[in-house]
Amino acid sequence: MNPATNPFAPGAGTPPPELAGRDELLENMRVTLARVRAGRSAKSVLMIGLRGVGKTVLLDRMRDDAEAEGLHTLRMEAPEGRSLPALLAPELRRSLLRLSREERARTLATRALRGLAGFARALKVKYQDIEVGIDYEPEPGLADNGDLEQDLQALLEASGAAAKAAGTALVLFVDELQYVAEEELAALIIALHRAAQRQLPVVLVGAGLPQLRGRMGRAKSYAERLFDFPEVGALSGEAAERAIVKPINDEQAEIQPDAVAAIVRTTQGYAYFLQEWGKHAWDAAASSPITAADVAAASLTAIAALDAGFFGVRFDRLNPSEKRYLRAMAELGPGPHRSGDIARVLGRPVTSLAPMRSQIISKGMIWSPSHGDTGFTVPLFDEFMRRIMPGSDWRTV
Repeated sequence: MNPATNPFAPGAGTPPPELAGRDELLENMRVTLARVRAGRSAKSVLMIGLRGVGKTVLLDRMRDDAEAEGLHTLRMEAPEGRSLPALLAPELRRSLLRLSREERARTLATRALRGLAGFARALKVKYQDIEVGIDYEPEPGLADNGDLEQDLQALLEASGAAAKAAGTALVLFVDELQYVAEEELAALIIALHRAAQRQLPVVLVGAGLPQLRGRMGRAKSYAERLFDFPEVGALSGEAAERAIVKPINDEQAEIQPDAVAAIVRTTQGYAYFLQEWGKHAWDAAASSPITAADVAAASLTAIAALDAGFFGVRFDRLNPSEKRYLRAMAELGPGPHRSGDIARVLGRPVTSLAPMRSQIISKGMIWSPSHGDTGFTVPLFDEFMRRIMPGSDWRTV
């Protein structure tokens, strides 16, 4: 098979050749944004799911669809250690400058840009990572108190008024939202709540790991009434098969049914892994159709690629003690597992492991589905941990 025509695209946020099994989510988002634009009530949306299920791809597809409908979008990714104001300010400036070029929104968009100037200057003392071009002098009293909750609320109100005047909506797309500090999440929730009360077309579409729902609730107790939290998981068997078969057929090639079944079974339907196995199965096959034997050969190279990249980069962020904690989890299986069971594998009291567990959660490697339970945020990570730390020597290292 010609590797130059290989249709599969494993990569961080890389769109797959066939976005299978997500039609309902995309349609629900289309309806939500249409309602917001029309001034009707609609909840903001926060997609939650494990690594590798395709949240980033969905976020970008939703943004493309929104832009195609004439909505104004902001696209941000929240890395660890970066403040929300620093992420928001340059993106909001870009969108407001676009709005200011529309005659019917010019006055209100210019006022919002003045508010942004005051916002950035007032908060620069606390959030020193804010860097944004200043196009207008601040308007005294508009978003310039130096208090994030008050200022972000005023800024989004002014921006939402400009979007409303232009007959559009302002849609904030934020990936990795679980890394935003809770006090900043609280300010964002308050601002979105106020915009909804004022019937302004401002909405958040976010994505994050499963712990995001709990973080939002801790930031503001009423958050769950303001947001929908659709769970993005592994694809159904039918959708997973389509994600493999259609791209191959589109290249005038074929794959045997037992080969498809082997890929779906091995990947458990996780979107990123489907792309990885599809790519390696294509490259392993000498000719069409791709066979189960080709898939078996591809599994060796696919696993090696995952261990070096998808799994390996996350493993390398852990210190030795954290690696032992995850290896103890892997000893028990895919999970989730009770904290007491993990402690018994390690031969340690549960209470002594609590700080380490919290640190690993903050790194986005594990999460707590319920009180006292711990699960991996990366699918199939238990298998990786047993490969990378085989035997029993890890217990005494």
